[in-house]
Amino acid sequence: MHKTRVIKSTLGCPQKNRTESEDYGGVQTYMDMKDGSLIAVQPNKDDLMSRVLSPNNLNRAYLQVVRNKGVGGVDKMDCKQLLTYLRQHKAELIESIRIGKYKPNPVRRVEIPKDNGKKRLLGIPTVVDRLIQQAISQVLSPIYERQFSQSNFGFRPNRSAHGALLQVCRYASEGYKYAVGIDLARFFDTVNHSFLLRILSRTIKDRRIISLIHKYLTSGVMIGKHYELSIEGTPQGGPLSPLLSNIMLNELDKELERRWHRFVRYADDSMILCKSKKSAERVRVSITEFVEKELHLVVNHDKTEVGYIRGMKYLGYSFYFTKGKCRLCVHKRTKANFKRKVKSLTGRSNGMGYAQRKEVLWQTFRGWLEYFKYADMKRTLIPLDQWYRRRLRMCIWKCWKKTRTRLANLQKCGIPKSKAWEWANTRKGYWRCTRAFLQNAILDESLRRAGYPMLSHLYEQMHIDCETAVCGTACTVV
Repeated sequence: MHKTRVIKSTLGCPQKNRTESEDYGGVQTYMDMKDGSLIAVQPNKDDLMSRVLSPNNLNRAYLQVVRNKGVGGVDKMDCKQLLTYLRQHKAELIESIRIGKYKPNPVRRVEIPKDNGKKRLLGIPTVVDRLIQQAISQVLSPIYERQFSQSNFGFRPNRSAHGALLQVCRYASEGYKYAVGIDLARFFDTVNHSFLLRILSRTIKDRRIISLIHKYLTSGVMIGKHYELSIEGTPQGGPLSPLLSNIMLNELDKELERRWHRFVRYADDSMILCKSKKSAERVRVSITEFVEKELHLVVNHDKTEVGYIRGMKYLGYSFYFTKGKCRLCVHKRTKANFKRKVKSLTGRSNGMGYAQRKEVLWQTFRGWLEYFKYADMKRTLIPLDQWYRRRLRMCIWKCWKKTRTRLANLQKCGIPKSKAWEWANTRKGYWRCTRAFLQNAILDESLRRAGYPMLSHLYEQMHIDCETAVCGTACTVV
């Protein structure tokens, strides 16, 4: 018989009220005391805490936290140390959670750059807190999954940003060609705790779960060595945050469904589809009022878009029409950001060698094209590939450096010695050399054979035609 893996754990700093379960083998059961004897009992439907702390659930949570890896929190403990910690403190940790005495650590503040130059604030919980949050999320997600709208595509099983984009295409192809792109200002930082807990209380009857979630919401933030209270918001970075955001914004989904709107939502990015600009303007006003007054959130009026869907940005993509059907393309700002990324990777002074540059370029291109495989952009990639190859030639030319090295390598490329000597002794700049003669010496095919990825070639391998996904027609590469 297969034996369930034992949960074991670790923690950096010693904490009195922390523990985890020891052996999670066999069938999932719950024990109670009756007439001085232990008996197996079925949990009450309102006793969610028992389900959260069950051996099977905690084992799955542990494996998921380890699988996700990630950095440590304020206690500096990483996933490798979690097993050791849990072996030592599992009993007291579980008991402290069960009786309501567990106190989460504050999250560690991390800032990551956004495309607009601003910073996105993340809160990294300790690995023990991540395990507990994951265990809570695994129990609550199936309960709330039945309540979520079919138009919600964010942080849900078997749903993705691609599904949201294809849904927008379907609505637009049906005649809903005007859109309202609601932008919530700092959504994860402005969630009202009281309102969120009130929503949770409608479904969750186990007050211990509500209390534990409240403790996580108010656990505070460590910014360097400075502690800061968290009086609002659900810090991004923990396993529980995506579920809480979906529960909060499900109120918006239900209101839009009540009004019979066509809409799509991915996390806090919502797009409402209308048949005219006038109706879109009315929707913008009424929904903005609902979000600010009923949900106690802040709408960014400057970034909330209203208008014809063509050219509008949503999840990095944009939209256009051909033969009456809405199709996907890459938004111009997204292309500009990607080009800046490629420029930094092909800089001649970034210290990368040939092997490292190839590896990073392959990873970057595959990841980017995997996400944008639904976009029609073959024509866009041709000039981008040409520019990218020119930058590669510039990097290679600089690596050759000395005249004799350039002479030898140019001759290896098939250039006659007299011409190779002339080019090797040129005083032209690196970028100018790529246009003057390097494109004749380092051919496109030579770069492919050397192992450099080419965007157009990868795109043809990965591209899935949007019309096929939406309409089921024959697949063609655009």
